[in-house]
Amino acid sequence: MAEEKQLMEIGISTFLETTPDPVTGKTISHAERLREAVEEIVLADQAGLDVYGIGEHHRADYAGSAPAVVLAAAAATTKRIRLTSAVSVLSSDDPVRVYQDFATLDGLSNGRAEIMAGRGSFIESFPLFGYSLDDYDELFEENLELLLAIRASEKVTWRGGHRPAIHNLAVYPRAVQEPLPVWVASGGNPESAVRAGTLGLPIAFAIIGGMPERFAPLVALYKEAAVRAGHNPDKLQIATHSHGFVGETNEQAAALFYPSTAAQMNVIGRERGWGGTYNRAAFDDARSLRGALYVGDAEYVAEKIILLRKNLGVTRFFLHVNVGTMPHREVLRAIELLGTKVAPIVHQELARIEAK
Repeated sequence: MAEEKQLMEIGISTFLETTPDPVTGKTISHAERLREAVEEIVLADQAGLDVYGIGEHHRADYAGSAPAVVLAAAAATTKRIRLTSAVSVLSSDDPVRVYQDFATLDGLSNGRAEIMAGRGSFIESFPLFGYSLDDYDELFEENLELLLAIRASEKVTWRGGHRPAIHNLAVYPRAVQEPLPVWVASGGNPESAVRAGTLGLPIAFAIIGGMPERFAPLVALYKEAAVRAGHNPDKLQIATHSHGFVGETNEQAAALFYPSTAAQMNVIGRERGWGGTYNRAAFDDARSLRGALYVGDAEYVAEKIILLRKNLGVTRFFLHVNVGTMPHREVLRAIELLGTKVAPIVHQELARIEAK
């Protein structure tokens, strides 16, 4: 199984949605969604999945403002699954505290914590924590630099433009893992790919529209930057995060996943001025073989993941379940199918291809 894990890790990502159920109109509480997340992590571990990630948001329709706390709640009752943010909005957080939170999680889970650092796809954390959007890029660069300095050394000396300087101060607790894994998350920005490659950090691409194969030039940029900086390209890790759902049949999966997806995509579309309405035709086009939605039965979702591996060389795949609110029993069943049906198909086929 160790060789298969090296070829491809498969897991779940979520933003802990608390949107109105498009069928019943009911909105669950943040507290209930947080408890559901712990149940999902435990099931994902039992089903053999490799990783579970929670995205940080600070708005009413998501409950995940403190991913490390939720992941820690599941650490004691899981055995092997890796626990990560997806993402930590590093631009508006204190890198000292981020490291401490995830080093604590690393200790509780005995070395299974990870940080996925990004700038985030929403901006509500900036006014909430007193940061200016004018400093959007600079904040991320400085905070990533400090986070990596803390990771590298128990005592830190650092100075930047947006945070008080640190002079020969220690940061505790220290992580179990040396080093604590830090990923860079990107929505498709070339500069992010180059930055991650130059630093030799693993990268995670959010692919939620278009054809995943269109990210191949970004993967090439990432690898080229890594090689130029002297990093071994064979050790680079590449993840993708995409929306999707696994059902008993292709038709059932689509019928279950479409209502909540359409409702949430239309809310976000109105907020961002995308124009038009997300409809069933767009949904069906996206779940085609070369589309960005991984919706279908186990065999079909596995086929799409294998194609993704072929086109982008990914080493980790996150299935974002769910988009919007769905019945929790259906989400649990999708997680179970991903671990017990999809992952074995993917692992077996990739092992077969590798053995040729």
